Amino acid sequence: MDALFHSIIGEEAARVWAEVPVRVDGAAVAAQCAWVWARLRAVVVVPAVRLLLAVSLAMTVMILVEKLFVCAACLVVKAFRLGPERRYRWEPIVSGAGGGAKRHPMVLVQIPMYNEREVYKLSIGAACALEWPSDRFVIQVLDDSTDPVVKDLVELECQRWKSKGVNIKYEVRGNRKGYKAGALKEGLKHDYVKDCQYIAMFDADFQPESDFLLRTIPFLVHNPEIALVQTRWKFVNADECLLTRFQEMSLDYHFKFEQEAGSSVYSFFGFNGTAGVWRIAAIDDAGGWKDRTTVEDMDLAVLLFPEIQIPLWGVVYVPTVITLLKALGTPSSFHLVILWVLFENVMSLHRIKAAVSGLLDAGGRVNEWVVTEKLGDANKTKPNTNGSDAIKVIDVKLTEPDVKLTEPLVPKLVKKRTRFWERYHCSELFVGTCVILCGCYDVLYAKKGYYIYLFLQGMAFLVVGFGYVGTIPPCTG
Repeated sequence: MDALFHSIIGEEAARVWAEVPVRVDGAAVAAQCAWVWARLRAVVVVPAVRLLLAVSLAMTVMILVEKLFVCAACLVVKAFRLGPERRYRWEPIVSGAGGGAKRHPMVLVQIPMYNEREVYKLSIGAACALEWPSDRFVIQVLDDSTDPVVKDLVELECQRWKSKGVNIKYEVRGNRKGYKAGALKEGLKHDYVKDCQYIAMFDADFQPESDFLLRTIPFLVHNPEIALVQTRWKFVNADECLLTRFQEMSLDYHFKFEQEAGSSVYSFFGFNGTAGVWRIAAIDDAGGWKDRTTVEDMDLAVLLFPEIQIPLWGVVYVPTVITLLKALGTPSSFHLVILWVLFENVMSLHRIKAAVSGLLDAGGRVNEWVVTEKLGDANKTKPNTNGSDAIKVIDVKLTEPDVKLTEPLVPKLVKKRTRFWERYHCSELFVGTCVILCGCYDVLYAKKGYYIYLFLQGMAFLVVGFGYVGTIPPCTG
């Protein structure tokens, strides 16, 4: 009986469905969707990509003009020997009798640190060896270290120099808000800073020459309109590996050309974050330190739109001239210019991530990437732990002026198991995969020869993304 009932119901449903006038035609739906996409592509997508292409080409031309202007300005400076000493007043500072007008001004030396176990002794020692009246400068070590062993070693080193008569302050804070900028901001709140007129800043891996203050402070003393004196960087390990050569090429151009031209023509000039001397009044007038940090890739998008053509000068000639001009900073590494371009493009993505993270005040993992280990005494002396994880403690008497800490003896930290997104740079992996897919599209369909560059650039992104270049620091809580 039930079977008969179900059979009747099924026949009735089939009869009703057959009388329904509406039919779903798959081919018609696909054709309709294709028509909508064609209209959307013609009216919205293609014009938008054309606009982006025009903006990209305009920016490329602007960069070319800027590079040519920078090189011309530097040539004029070198040809006419218009160094800073000729453009500004500079005289050595001599202390007058009874503390006269030419008495050495009070200077604050700031050294922000974060787990700097390799170089903390070198940087603190170099700062303490600066040639300046001992009663006219104070060294401020701003330690944000999260490793308690490193914090104890840094504090011990500060106490050692303090026992020798050096005016050095060891400062810590309860959190790492704002990271380096936050540490610098907190350092200026101490009462003893009110007597200082100038601030010299050095990262922990910088070792200033002993006459650094004698050469820089006079520019600020004799030229009240100057707020910042930025010095050049030199690299002790430029020839260590290929990546250090790449970094030297980028930074040499920045210091030898960009900053030289900017200073010469009194245009916008940026602080490099270290190896500079500030007038404290200028920092206060600007509102103090803030916690926030402040195109060739267009070709990848237009490959998918044959109706859009990139002019040859925009994709080959102008970028080539820009690259050659930037390579002038380090002529000895000119033969590495192709590999350097690939590396710079990868680092551009990394800088964008850092800038966006700082501007949006994004929390979470800090955008860190270490190319080489920092050089220091800890790397030269291997700790003798006898196969154990114990740390050897050195008992010293801080009252003895000639005591020497020959070795911090901090063993290498054991790598901990981490999650996938903490072991690798996912954004670099994503971009590298997209670039390689664009190269495959060019090989199979476009056939414009772009795949040669795209495959190389994509592999460069993947190499960095998988962590085969440099060291990804562990996440801190």
